[in-house]
Amino acid sequence: MRRRSLAVALVIAALASGCGVAGAPRVPADTATPAALEWPRPPGRARIQFVKAVARPADLGVRPSFWERLGNVILGRQEEWLIRPTAVVAREGVLYVADPGAQALWMLDGQRGRFSKILKAKSLPLVSPVGVAAGPDGRIYLADSFLARIFVYDADLTSVATIEDPALRRPAGVAFDASRNRLYVADSATHQILVYTGDGRRVGLIGRRGAGDGEFNFPTYLAVDRAGTLYVTDSLGFRIQAFGAEGRFVSGFGRHGDSSGDFARPKGVALDSEGHVYVVEALFDAVQIFDRHGRFLLSFGERGLHPGQFWLPAGVFIDGQDRIYVADAYNQRIQIFQYLAGGEDE
Repeated sequence: MRRRSLAVALVIAALASGCGVAGAPRVPADTATPAALEWPRPPGRARIQFVKAVARPADLGVRPSFWERLGNVILGRQEEWLIRPTAVVAREGVLYVADPGAQALWMLDGQRGRFSKILKAKSLPLVSPVGVAAGPDGRIYLADSFLARIFVYDADLTSVATIEDPALRRPAGVAFDASRNRLYVADSATHQILVYTGDGRRVGLIGRRGAGDGEFNFPTYLAVDRAGTLYVTDSLGFRIQAFGAEGRFVSGFGRHGDSSGDFARPKGVALDSEGHVYVVEALFDAVQIFDRHGRFLLSFGERGLHPGQFWLPAGVFIDGQDRIYVADAYNQRIQIFQYLAGGEDE
């Protein structure tokens, strides 16, 4: 009896002290965060400010109850962590993360103190979920590159539909244009952008393989601005291309190189409320910012493990409040920054 009581006491003590179960030796996401981490560095006027890093639900204040923690200790369950996030979208403060390392779609809701880790679409296990987008009706669109399908979830993350199309070979990035009810899917195997209605009916194709305007060489990530312009990361074309209504080419910028403003391994693309274009550069472990004409303005980030540093970052998303979410893939976290609006560029 004394032995059983001692075991129970040890479990309760572990829970009270905040100890979890054994797992990977990780550092909490906000450890050693400076009071103000901003870019550009002084004396320049700050335009980008680090907010926080999210590597696990607890980093958003999502914590299990006492009984859940007790069950985790007794059953030996480990704390849930992101493994290799490649894309993120935020809606009303809720993060949705595509994580092929975990073969999962994450929902992290710090406001309501809850999270979900979705491993299936209906009865089909996810294999390589790499792209995620949010529709205006609460739906979430998830691209699985291995399964060559787009899975559609409702606001409660119940799988409600699947887009299966023979034209889909290796879907990568996805983006939703609410103004036109259009879902865009980059297919890196066919070097095209597929266009669907919100309910999954294909209504168009953009591009083909090539180096000309409106052509692609392994397109990956996508973004749609407030005017409905589609931006495409043409990864091995080392450029960003923009398209208007009906898929007409509008403009493009970028070149291969290793200087500021050049591209070596471009990944995610996003736009803030002032029309600045953010491009993740994975090889430089940085995010580069351009004006709408492709003029380089600023970069932030460098290789490392600390806040504001990256290790092979992938996707990027900017919400309506100009919060910037970067999928810091090999640091196994989402880093959040704030664009500090400042009028015209100086």
